[in-house]
This record gives sequence, structure tokens and C-alpha cells, in this order.
Amino acid sequence: MGIEIGGLLGLVILVLDVWAFVKIVQSSAGTGSKVLWIILVLLFPVLGFLFWLLLGPKG
Repeated sequence: MGIEIGGLLGLVILVLDVWAFVKIVQSSAGTGSKVLWIILVLLFPVLGFLFWLLLGPKG
């Protein structure tokens, strides 16, 4: 049962990270800022997503 829950959690994290990438690219932030956010989310999928969600560019 642990494998199914772990796999589902991994899938949820993947979906949230892809959503974050799309939102980062669509934002009106500068190119350097976008690149830094994408690198942060790639290197730290969970923490990077949470930091982006709280501190990232809006709009």
C-alpha cells in the first residue's frame, strides 16, 4: 500500500510543478527571474513550489 500512496504523491508533485512552470513562463516577470524560479522548482520540487507559491511573481 505504501508504494501506491508514494506514487500518487509523486504524481501530485509532478502535476503541481508542471503547473508552476506554465505559470512562471506566462508571468510578466523578467527573463532572469523566470529562469531562477524554474531552476529553483527543478532542483527542489516541493520546497521550490512552495516558495514560488508564496513569494513568486504574481500575474
